[in-house]
Amino acid sequence: MRSISLITLTATVGLVAAVGGPERATVCDITSAAGPSADLYCFDLVPTADFVDATASVRLGRSKSPFGVSVTVDGQPRYELDISIGGLPKNSELEPETTFVAWVTTPLLDPMIRLGDVKNGRHVLGTVEFNKFVVLITAETDSAGARPAGQIVLRGSSPSMAIQPHDLPTLLSTATAGRVTETDDGEWVDPPMHSAVLGLAGLSWLAPDANPFLPPPSAALLPAAQPPSVMRLDDGDSLHLIAAPVRHSIGGRTFTMYGFNGQIPGPLVSVSRDATIVIGFENRLGLPTTVHWHGVRLDNAYDGVPGVTQDAVPPGGTFRYEIHFPDPGLFWYHPHHREDILQDLGLYGNIRVMADAMIPADREEYLVLDDLLVADEGMVPFGHEAGTHALMGRFGNQFLINGEPDYALAVDQNEVVRFFITNVSNTRVFNLGFDGAAIKVIGSDLGRFEHETWVPSVVIAPAERYILDVQFGEPGPRYLINAVQSLDHVAGRFFAEIDTLGQVNVAESMIDDDQSEAFLQLHSAHDVIDELKRYRPYFDRPVDHELVLTLEADSLPFPLGTLLRFERSYFNPVEWSGTMPRMNWATTSKRVRWVLRDPTTGKENMEIDWRFGRGDIVKLRLVNSRDALHAMQHPIHVHGQRMLILSQNGARNENLVWKDTLLLPAGGTAEVLLDLTNPGVWMVHCHIAEHLETGMKTTFTVE
Repeated sequence: MRSISLITLTATVGLVAAVGGPERATVCDITSAAGPSADLYCFDLVPTADFVDATASVRLGRSKSPFGVSVTVDGQPRYELDISIGGLPKNSELEPETTFVAWVTTPLLDPMIRLGDVKNGRHVLGTVEFNKFVVLITAETDSAGARPAGQIVLRGSSPSMAIQPHDLPTLLSTATAGRVTETDDGEWVDPPMHSAVLGLAGLSWLAPDANPFLPPPSAALLPAAQPPSVMRLDDGDSLHLIAAPVRHSIGGRTFTMYGFNGQIPGPLVSVSRDATIVIGFENRLGLPTTVHWHGVRLDNAYDGVPGVTQDAVPPGGTFRYEIHFPDPGLFWYHPHHREDILQDLGLYGNIRVMADAMIPADREEYLVLDDLLVADEGMVPFGHEAGTHALMGRFGNQFLINGEPDYALAVDQNEVVRFFITNVSNTRVFNLGFDGAAIKVIGSDLGRFEHETWVPSVVIAPAERYILDVQFGEPGPRYLINAVQSLDHVAGRFFAEIDTLGQVNVAESMIDDDQSEAFLQLHSAHDVIDELKRYRPYFDRPVDHELVLTLEADSLPFPLGTLLRFERSYFNPVEWSGTMPRMNWATTSKRVRWVLRDPTTGKENMEIDWRFGRGDIVKLRLVNSRDALHAMQHPIHVHGQRMLILSQNGARNENLVWKDTLLLPAGGTAEVLLDLTNPGVWMVHCHIAEHLETGMKTTFTVE
């Protein structure tokens, strides 16, 4: 019999290697085209000298979530560990009697979490919630031990362990960087550095190769921005909508911004399902613009896309929109020309399309999430003839809810608040929590989920909407928190960022009509379930078309290319924060081109020419290439139609809702079903405003 010895556990971090052997485990080899990037979502375990024939591979499976990515309330990623093992000796070959046990731990070996007993074959070991972690398989004589005491058999590290601090030569090379361009139209205001990240002094001279743009500094002469009014419109009603400059005070500072009808956000338009209204739009800005009615399956002529459905409305011009609302849900409106500027400066508003009553709540509140980029000198300008922040998108450092920095709400004990949440930021993905209050997600873009779901927090990408019920119990303050795990690319570390966005004050008094009984139940939307029956036969059909999401970069200023290539060892599935402010700011749409590519034809962006018939049901696969110079998440928006997200990273979605926007993490894949009922030429694009500005868009025709 083969004998084994007990050993003291030592750190085994940083070990990621291919393994051999006659029975090599293959869980990472079975990923199909529907699966994610192997080197971001898979890793091999390395055998120790006494077990050279043992092999194992670990796949980071998608943990169930109604959102595009699954995280904890504090932003830690959540993965289901799927492990395949081969080459372990039989227990009868070992002395003393031995059980093989799998463990997961952090690089500091604390906490140590027992995943369970394992043997040759495939196992789903449960959920892991660490940014960086180590998986161990040990040979234990005490099968009930809370910590490993036996010999290590296999060990390996998560892909995130591959990220390392920049080396000294790379850091020193930045010292030779020079200013990219001299501008003629005013002076740039440099973006502030991130307070928790080491800045590279050699990048301090970088600036965009474009002229800066801000609205003329005439705030003193402008009307003050007002909070949104509620416009309840019936079938056949009309609304005059004006885009114009306003004066907006944020945190004691006054900026010239833009508003619809003098409001930030613009008026909340409330209509009934199947209503048709007329919007008379007037442009009083200094820039041309349009209005896009995001998510609405309206007549193509009124979709608001310059060069596709209409010409941009010039300053002083007008346009008449006629909008029919066939779907219930939460929608919004915003510019579709230079939205990196116009939307960020305040041009956005919600549309609520009413349908049959949902389970009762005590009140309804609308939260429009945004962020602005400001420095000590004032707002950081935008690029005039070319968009800035073309690499990662423009992260702001001033958080806003409904256009204001200090959201406040007063509720009674046990009050159930139905929140309608929209993310209008240029690029930021929020992980919104309610400080311990119970959260139930009930709907998204175009209506209700099949089944209500409890969640610890709400992950919402740009352009997405979610509808949730939140109950506030004990009296006292409850804080609206954005809690994420950001990545410091220079130091090669993750760090927590927790920002307070607002406060809900819970009174001592109890709510009069307590809805707790209904709130504590998880309800199903039987009308949605019934509607989806006709689509289910299409779920397992072959994919009709595929889009690969990637990046092309030409003539990046030195040393940006060098630094970006150094970081390609690992990409965070979601960039939660702007930790590379100057590198990102200095990269314009002249130098970066984000790409949607049809791999079958090789055509890209607006060259793609897909044609369908009205009533077609099309299955589409999206692949977010890990091989891009700086891969990152993309919120992909489909105009004028609706879609079902069937799977992500090969994991079937068992709780469906009609969507128009999908968050696709770096290296990830998704399969969606497009319900093509609406004739016309429609756009598909990334809703990071700066990525759209670089050309990350295409169209398809429904004939």
